Amino acid sequence: MKTQKPEHQADPQQHLPSLETIQQELGKAQSIDDFFGKEGIFARLFAETLEQMLDAELTAQLGYEPYEAKGRNSGNSRNGHYRKTVRTSNGETEVTVPRDRNGAFEPTILKKYQANTNELEDKIIAMYARGMTQRDIEAQLAEMYGIEVSAQMISTITDKVRPQVEAWQSRPLAALYPMIYLDALHYKLRKDHKIANRAIYIVLAVDLEGYKDVLGHWVSDGEEGASFWLSVVTDLKNRGVEDVFIACVDGLKGFKQAIQSVFPQVAIQRCIIHQIRNSLKYVVWKDRKAFTQDLKAIYRAPTRELAETHLLQLAEKWGDKYAIAVRSWQTHWDQLATLFDYTPEIRRLIYTTNVIEAYNRQLRKVTKNRGALPSPEAIRKLLWLAHQDIAKKWTMPIANWAIILNQLAIRFEDRFPI
Repeated sequence: MKTQKPEHQADPQQHLPSLETIQQELGKAQSIDDFFGKEGIFARLFAETLEQMLDAELTAQLGYEPYEAKGRNSGNSRNGHYRKTVRTSNGETEVTVPRDRNGAFEPTILKKYQANTNELEDKIIAMYARGMTQRDIEAQLAEMYGIEVSAQMISTITDKVRPQVEAWQSRPLAALYPMIYLDALHYKLRKDHKIANRAIYIVLAVDLEGYKDVLGHWVSDGEEGASFWLSVVTDLKNRGVEDVFIACVDGLKGFKQAIQSVFPQVAIQRCIIHQIRNSLKYVVWKDRKAFTQDLKAIYRAPTRELAETHLLQLAEKWGDKYAIAVRSWQTHWDQLATLFDYTPEIRRLIYTTNVIEAYNRQLRKVTKNRGALPSPEAIRKLLWLAHQDIAKKWTMPIANWAIILNQLAIRFEDRFPI
């Protein structure tokens, strides 16, 4: 008659998921649901594999196999197992963790107080970055994996990225950016039981290799304004930016003075598309098509001289009827006409702020389902996580960048690094 081994000295080999065991488990499956969830095949195989690895790790630390005689005089020995619930992407799984009599065993693959795998945390962060609210994440995890997590736990997990957010926001920058685009988004901030609007200032740059790079997200204390933009560009200067060739902006009053006080040689290009939209607000519907055609003749002109001729014609034709719309083009002409100093390839990059607006649209997709956020840090955390997901797709430089770079080198010969 075989002697049964005590439960606390269970042979670790019984936890090894052999090929035969795997085949047997797979043979029991009758539907896709049998694979996933708390009682699924993958959860059971995961537990068996993890237990085997933990037993092997303890064996390596003690220096002898279970039941070997030399273990009696080693000064330490096995002391049974304890049960631990581990949350994985396939749900909660219960595993038995070995322990030693001296209490010195600290598993490398599963820390004593670790209840979550990195995989689960990564999934929570990924869902948060894609715009899912904490309530949505709770429901998703419960439905797909049978896991119950609290809103506080989700917040704690996503807060782990805060040091990375701070490091990204304060990282050193390149000395020169040929082009930068500046814009602002608006979010609601919950403070002192009140809801306040906050502007988040964003700078998207094109570097010397033609790649897009967001230089930071700045949360203001109030609404958008040139004074805060001054603090933004000052921060860029402090982080290493020495020169910018062209800055593209959506017609912010006082912005030119703010940025040129930090980068005196920068050329300012006011967004043509925004200028058109602002003009059409003062034009009745039946005249908009004709008015727009006359505007196209201005900004699509091959030279500044011809563009100014078309601007005079616009004033003669529409000046009496739509004085405000025409006057807006005349007032801001210096910043609207900057593009005529450059080649068609460069004009296409700077005549509109569509580059940064496309980025902002993707940020809004992430934040549209959220209400007021509790703090500026929460706003920056959410936008940084969304940015990480967006920037993964920026793997190629701007089309025809080699040609554009040569043109920039000629145009800014005295400022271009060779």
